[in-house]
Amino acid sequence: MSIWGSLLGGVIGFSFGGPFGALLGSFLGGKISRLSSTKTLGKQQNSQEIFALSLIVLSAKLSKADGQVSKEELVAVKDKLQIPDSEIDQVAKIFNKAKDESTGYEPYAKQIGEIFRGNINVLEEVINILFYIAESDGHVSNEEESMIANIAYIFGLTQKQYESIKESRKSSDKLNPYIVLESQPTDDIQTIRKKYIKLSKEHHPDLLISKGVPMEVINESKNKMRAINAAWDQVQKLKNN
Repeated sequence: MSIWGSLLGGVIGFSFGGPFGALLGSFLGGKISRLSSTKTLGKQQNSQEIFALSLIVLSAKLSKADGQVSKEELVAVKDKLQIPDSEIDQVAKIFNKAKDESTGYEPYAKQIGEIFRGNINVLEEVINILFYIAESDGHVSNEEESMIANIAYIFGLTQKQYESIKESRKSSDKLNPYIVLESQPTDDIQTIRKKYIKLSKEHHPDLLISKGVPMEVINESKNKMRAINAAWDQVQKLKNN
């Protein structure tokens, strides 16, 4: 079953407060407050539902960051999140509600950061996918990049982690391998290799799925892994010359 088909029903069992609670409450009324919290984020399916909801809301906020919502960005949201036609109406309601409400993106980013505290690789994947959405119209505006950078900061990502994600979006022949591997050109090969192994483990698709990244969006993490491997190949060539 698609993660989107159970999206709203899958999260009403949580005791949500904050902006997500208000957003869900606008769709589900008193159901949230009347239901006990019978679910925990320790369950993979539950984590995936929260991750999916987070992407929809932040994508909606990002889509109007530069003052205009482009058709390409809307198509990218549907395609990137692999939302089937049968579920697009439900997802669109959430997207449009988040886009049109007055609440900014910051409270949502803070709540997402708290929900996935300790799973920094999952939060990195949110940033990775937001870049994909922003790139969909052929240009990442200054406003969009500023918003993504601030979300990364709210999540608790370091500057090196953020820059690594951003650099990994480039083609393998244009990326700076040291930035991707969160290293410096002056670091010795052993130090960089340790960082490469660490990043490879953290961004392995199987690990991300176990942490709550839905199958529908896992391709972007595979692209991140390809960038990590390409960067390591380049570093080895540079260090051995």
